[in-house]
Amino acid sequence: MKPSHFIYTILFIVTFFSCKTTQNVAVTTPIKEVSNFERLASIPNIVSIEKKQPTSHFDENYEIWFEQPIDHNDPSKGTFKQRVFLGFENANLPVIVELRGYGIGSERAGELAAHYKANQLTIEHRYFNNSRPVTIDWNTLTIENAAKDQANIITTIRNAMYPDAKFISTGISKGCQTTMAHRRFFPNNVDASVCYVGPLNYKREDPRVYEFLKTVATKEDRNKVKAFQNLCFENRAALLQLMKNEAQQKSMNWEFGVEKAIDYTILEYSFAFWQWGIPLSSIPASDVSVAQIYKHLIDVVGYGFFEQKAVEDLQPYFWAALTQQGIYGYETAPFKNYLNTEEIYKFDWAFPDGISKAYDLKPMQDIKSYLDNSAEKILFIYGEYDAWSATAVELSDSAKNRALYKFVKPKGDHRTRIRSFSQNTQQSIYDIIDEWVQN
Repeated sequence: MKPSHFIYTILFIVTFFSCKTTQNVAVTTPIKEVSNFERLASIPNIVSIEKKQPTSHFDENYEIWFEQPIDHNDPSKGTFKQRVFLGFENANLPVIVELRGYGIGSERAGELAAHYKANQLTIEHRYFNNSRPVTIDWNTLTIENAAKDQANIITTIRNAMYPDAKFISTGISKGCQTTMAHRRFFPNNVDASVCYVGPLNYKREDPRVYEFLKTVATKEDRNKVKAFQNLCFENRAALLQLMKNEAQQKSMNWEFGVEKAIDYTILEYSFAFWQWGIPLSSIPASDVSVAQIYKHLIDVVGYGFFEQKAVEDLQPYFWAALTQQGIYGYETAPFKNYLNTEEIYKFDWAFPDGISKAYDLKPMQDIKSYLDNSAEKILFIYGEYDAWSATAVELSDSAKNRALYKFVKPKGDHRTRIRSFSQNTQQSIYDIIDEWVQN
């Protein structure tokens, strides 16, 4: 071989192996994995993310703040920040979307997420707790705006984190109302829904509540409840003094004054008694002290529905109830000997200062029409003796063909959940939900 050929051969061999080495390095260089934090940070309308200590079965737990339009139909009104929790377990597992009707009380897994060891997305309702602007334009607190908040969050979280997972929305009480409204506006934003103990009221003061209180349980049981209310009115002056004493000690006030507060508290007793499943055996006898009467009354009713600070915290609830979602009133006719009136006591006083609005019948009628005609894959849970079951969803004849189901726990109250039922009924309920999370 000539020297020049030898040199060219050596150069070829060196170049060949250099190229091979370079190619091998390129092939084996690992691609950087994107973290969940980074995926969340890529969502444009997320303004804050905090990774918190894991809770329940979740591997990761995040507190997230979304920036949302105050009015989705008028962006010029500005934005507010909405609080969300994400319990991450696995990108391929179902995502249980807890739609809160109020604020977020806990980051822990709810009944469905715990059962399926699934992911959980918890959305605080606009204008409650931490998702409340300093100044509220009350006319923007509508079920449509709330549904659009939720759809924004669900869609962006799905796209960024769970593109192939099933999404099941769920809510309790006002959260059930929220879940129904979200499905009415965005029927395909989630794959199915499980609604607990939520009313569907057709009037601002829905009279079905009055009929329920006259027919719930047995006549003997109802008479015991009524007898206690009579006992309270017979001792009204002494109970009023005890309430005044409590108000002074705890710096409590009432929009309509303490005189009216004691009457409303006594009238609320029957609703609260059946709502929360208070044992009949706890009702005091007629010969107990006034202090014992007062203690039982407040144990059942509490101060949190009428007292001024509590009402301010619950103002978004009252606004929604008085303008779109409905509530109830108090029949005074059974107590006319004490109250000197048969007028229905209402919640008009619970409007924010300086503003009121006529009740709009259409939103709840729209939800009823949606449930009657086109809704699919929704399961409802109720307690038979819960006062809010007075206005429970009634399913149409075609409901089962569209996978709408309703389960009522005999003698159940407002705390009725799937776990409240017999083992056989629990299995029947989870058989339905299994179909939704797997197919």
